[in-house]
Amino acid sequence: MNRSFAGRRALITGAGRGIGRGAAIALASAGAEVTLVSRTRSELEEVAETIRLNGGCASVAPADVSDPAELEAVFEGLGAQPADILVTAAGINRPGPLVEVPVENMAAIVEVNVLGTLWACRAFAKRVIPGGQPAAVVTLSSQMGTVGYPGRAPYCASKHAVNGLTKALALEWAPQRIRVNAVAPTFVKTALTEPMFRDEQFLQTVLSRIPAGRLGEVDDVVGAICFLLSDEASLITGHILAVDGGWTAQ
Repeated sequence: MNRSFAGRRALITGAGRGIGRGAAIALASAGAEVTLVSRTRSELEEVAETIRLNGGCASVAPADVSDPAELEAVFEGLGAQPADILVTAAGINRPGPLVEVPVENMAAIVEVNVLGTLWACRAFAKRVIPGGQPAAVVTLSSQMGTVGYPGRAPYCASKHAVNGLTKALALEWAPQRIRVNAVAPTFVKTALTEPMFRDEQFLQTVLSRIPAGRLGEVDDVVGAICFLLSDEASLITGHILAVDGGWTAQ
């Protein structure tokens, strides 16, 4: 089926790297006008240039998702035509034994992964609901939002929270025709995760937990995001779509 987002306006947080970057490029290539959000302007400009070179339409809006005022300003800057697609891909992790993780690292995980998602969803809905048009949100969760993993307690807690937020907002906004779903990937190969997979023992431990026998690719997750945002998923809301090669089926 030919999936088109022509005439749609999408805002993607965490758009400078990894899954957020991939989602932005995919949505733009399918016709959406995209607004790219992250803290690092240079990364956003690179993504925007890639999109424009391929005939797409992109603008950049540097902001810290953990600051609700900055996010409000980004959404206000969209003007009279609000975004009708939101992808919240901004996220961080600071692994380590809980008793050794600095308090500021734990706070940062909650501020970005949980509150950053909440602030973005809130700012999005405030501008979509008055217009009455249908809209779709995909939050970025993780397999760690369903299971636990040693050395990642704050991260696991944050992604469990994202799952709860996703389900609650799906119910709250269903009457306004706003669908809210999440994708929950396994370990995905990105520039940020590459260093951890240089540890062969860790890599083999991870692979042993994935029945499909491989790490995730950005495109695996992007495909799921685009499906959930599309009209093909018009009756799907409140769902956490695992993209984990079977990890959480065990």
